[in-house]
Amino acid sequence: MHYEKSIELLLKCSTEKGFVASAQDISNYKRVWARDGVICGLSALASGHRELIKTFKNTLLTLAKHQHEIGTIPSNVGVSKKDESVSYGGLAGRVDAATWFVIGVCQYANYTNDFAFFNDLKPKIYKVLQLLNAWEFNNKHLMYIPLSGNWADEYITDGYVLYDQLLRYWAIQSFNYLENDQSLSSKLIQIKNQIKANFFPNSNKEKFHDRAYNAIKIDSFLPCSFSPSGYKTNYDAFANALLLILDFGDKKFKNKLIDYSLELAESTKLGLLPAFWPVIKPNDQHWDLLKDNCKYEFRNYPYEFHNGGSWAMVNGFFGLGLLKQGKTEQAKKILKNIDKVNQVEDYKFYENFNTKTTEPNGVPYCAWSAAASVLLTQSIKQQIKFI
Repeated sequence: MHYEKSIELLLKCSTEKGFVASAQDISNYKRVWARDGVICGLSALASGHRELIKTFKNTLLTLAKHQHEIGTIPSNVGVSKKDESVSYGGLAGRVDAATWFVIGVCQYANYTNDFAFFNDLKPKIYKVLQLLNAWEFNNKHLMYIPLSGNWADEYITDGYVLYDQLLRYWAIQSFNYLENDQSLSSKLIQIKNQIKANFFPNSNKEKFHDRAYNAIKIDSFLPCSFSPSGYKTNYDAFANALLLILDFGDKKFKNKLIDYSLELAESTKLGLLPAFWPVIKPNDQHWDLLKDNCKYEFRNYPYEFHNGGSWAMVNGFFGLGLLKQGKTEQAKKILKNIDKVNQVEDYKFYENFNTKTTEPNGVPYCAWSAAASVLLTQSIKQQIKFI
């Protein structure tokens, strides 16, 4: 029942131009979003559902059609005749729109063997990769991300954001699996070395900011970001899930990370990982930065939204990380809890939940909440491997 309901919602979110973020016409969710669309697309591939896979292709074509001349991929695109506008971001541009696009094109082409599609979009991918290089600014292999520059668009991460470095690594790895470009192979090594030097514990390599690195303790998980002003050490569930999926770090560290993450999830009433932890409260160091970082209404109250709220989508990727590390039973438990929150109010598929009260938050009928269930269900059944 959970799986069928998830597929049903993804079909409702399918349009001729691609996946929209929600089946309900709320705010700007009835648009094709790069990250939402690709995450839904990955679940379409996992499902093997022909109509959903076709929608994924249309999503990628819509994004490619509106690529900016400098290489930027749209954050979102209108799908109705009344609104065909293109947005590259709100208060700041969305860096992860570009990386998710590359991941999406490559996973789609590899799954479907549609290499004509891949070759058609290859120039656009190279344009994206060139732009990602420019976003390093100092040519040292880590991108510098503006505040509000990714999915956590009202949170406090900025500068060298772990999530974005890992997504970029995955994007280049996916592309190079099909392209076999030696210069990209070298780039992957350089990016990985810088992530290990600047984010991992006990690093003896040259760092961007030695003084700031030495001022913090890194133990069971990696810090979410750092900048010239220092490190932000909050736990980022999405970034650390990507770390497990991409198999970064030695076995000892990955086991520590898994233990910490499972204990955190089990300590909550929902049995799911909060997006970021601990929560930021009034009078905490970063509260003013958090409360001012919103264009419209404030949503990051303690235990909600990015500020310690729980998202089915994020937990879907944590489940994939657990599977990658051979933790199938633990992944099944996360899936059970994802399905439980998706089922609230007769399968409303809410965007996120208050981790403390368990009350639903955000938009209902959220496509990527359904995608999380499909992606993890099929990955547990078939051990699906993305490139």
